Amino acid sequence: MKPPDQITSEILHLISSIAEKIGSINARHLYKAPAELRKSNRIKTIQSSLEIEGNTLSEEQITAILENKRVIAPEKDILEVKNAIEVYENLHYFEFDKLTSLCKAHQLLMKGLIADAGKIRSKSVGIVKGSEVAHLAPPGNLVQSLLNDLFSYLKNDEDLLLIKSCVFHYEFEFIHPFMDGNGRMGRLWQTLILKEYSPVFGFLPIESIIKNKQAEYYNALNKSGHSTPFITFMLQVIDQSLNELIKSQRVTLSGNDRMNIYKDKIGSQSFTRQNYMRSFPDISTATASRDLKDAVDKALLIKQGDKNKTVYQFQ
Repeated sequence: MKPPDQITSEILHLISSIAEKIGSINARHLYKAPAELRKSNRIKTIQSSLEIEGNTLSEEQITAILENKRVIAPEKDILEVKNAIEVYENLHYFEFDKLTSLCKAHQLLMKGLIADAGKIRSKSVGIVKGSEVAHLAPPGNLVQSLLNDLFSYLKNDEDLLLIKSCVFHYEFEFIHPFMDGNGRMGRLWQTLILKEYSPVFGFLPIESIIKNKQAEYYNALNKSGHSTPFITFMLQVIDQSLNELIKSQRVTLSGNDRMNIYKDKIGSQSFTRQNYMRSFPDISTATASRDLKDAVDKALLIKQGDKNKTVYQFQ
C-alpha cells in the first residue's frame, strides 16, 4: 500500500528548484568532486548524523580516526565513528530498494554497539524524550510486513525518487524497525536513494543542515497522519544543500579530474581534441592538448594519427 502524502504547490516548486540546481551542477561537473572535497564532506556527514544521536566527536577527531591516529574519546563514540566510516565508504555496495541490503548496512553501522545489529526487531519499543514517550512504534509482529510494503513502494511506485527518498525516511522512522540506530539509518538510506537520483548526493553533507535544524526535523517527523510536512522539510534541506554547493564550490578541475570525468562520459569510444573541449568549454586549446599529452604519457590514453587527424581512446 502506498504511504499517504499530498503533493502541494510548495513541494512542486522545490522539485523544480532542485532539478534546476542539479542541471547546473552537471554542467559544471560538480557531481564529480575532487577527492579532498569528497573526504571533507564525508567527514561532515558522519559527524553531523552521529552528533544528532549524541556522539561527542568533532570533525577534527573523525579526521584523525580516518588517518589512523590516536584519539582520546569515549570508546563507544569512537566505535560509532569507525562503523559509520566503513558504511559510508562502502555506500556503492548497497542496493537502495533491497531490505536485505538495509539489514547489512545496519549490521555494519551498529556492530559492537548492540547485540542484534542487522536484525529486524520483534519486540515492542517506544521513543522516550525526557520523561515522556514521544513515539510508540508499531508492535514487533507487524514490522516485517510494514517494511515489505515500504520497500515495495520504493521499488515499484511511480513517484519521483526525490519524493520516495523523503517518504521512505519518514515511514522508516515511524516503523522504527531496529532496536537502536534507526535515526542514523533513516538518514543514511535517504542519502542512498538520493544517490540513485544524482551522483552528487553521494558526497553532499545533507546531514549537516539537518543537524542545524534539529527542532524542525523532529517536528516534521512527529507530525502524524501523513508525510507531507516531512517531504516539504527534507526538500527544503536538499535544495539548500545544493545551493550551498553551487555557491561555495568554485572547483578548479585538474587535468586528471577532467580526464576521469570524460572517461565516465564516453567510455571506450574514440575521440578528438575538439570532442574533449566540447565537454570543457572553459579550457584553452593549449590546456586540452596538455591534458591529452599527460594522459598519453601516463598510459591512460592510446593516441593514433597525427595533427588534425589525431584520435584518442581510453585504455
